[in-house]
Amino acid sequence: KLPSDSFKYLGWCDIEEHDVRGNQLHCPRVREGPSEEELFFRGEAHTMKKRKQATDTEKRQKKLQENWENCAELNLSFQDLGDLYQVENFKRILRRLIRVEKLWLVDNSLTDLSAIRLPRCRELNVNKNHFTSFKQLPKIPQIQHLSLAENNIMTLSGISDFRHTPLESLILKRNPCEFQERYRQLVFSSLPNLKMLDGIPKLPEDCSPPDTSFFFKICTIL
Repeated sequence: KLPSDSFKYLGWCDIEEHDVRGNQLHCPRVREGPSEEELFFRGEAHTMKKRKQATDTEKRQKKLQENWENCAELNLSFQDLGDLYQVENFKRILRRLIRVEKLWLVDNSLTDLSAIRLPRCRELNVNKNHFTSFKQLPKIPQIQHLSLAENNIMTLSGISDFRHTPLESLILKRNPCEFQERYRQLVFSSLPNLKMLDGIPKLPEDCSPPDTSFFFKICTIL
């Protein structure tokens, strides 16, 4: 056992005698630790002190210490959200990010953040999650740079919702929709203000209309 074992499941808020606030941390660990019962069955009961029921005053102090409302740049990637209560706690934090401008949520097994609103977010990275639709993304009216690589987005349905945002660059690499016919043309026609797709600037051929003559080139053999 290492001396740090007793802290392995603690968030920074649970460590006594410090005055660090949430907006001072770029990569905080916000995933809550397992229950005492689960730790017992794992044989890791020594890693967590017995929890006491938090008073209302302690809850208020923790909320002030977290200070998510004043975060401007935050990395909440790789949180290992394996249980439902972990996800709910994670969403509780996201709902408080009213001033965040840059946010990374990489590899968190996220499936639906449609109930979350990030009013000032300009840069969002949700690579390596489990989104299947643009409709499952949070509300991001000020978004400029959006990265969705390695999700499971099947179609471009819903992408036009970003037409009225200042979105400049979009990454959809390694999503099934990338293999759709005329993929780049369809994306740029849905988002006329987009400047870059998958790291490649908008090209003249990306603006050309669909090739309608294609249908007249088909030869039917009876």
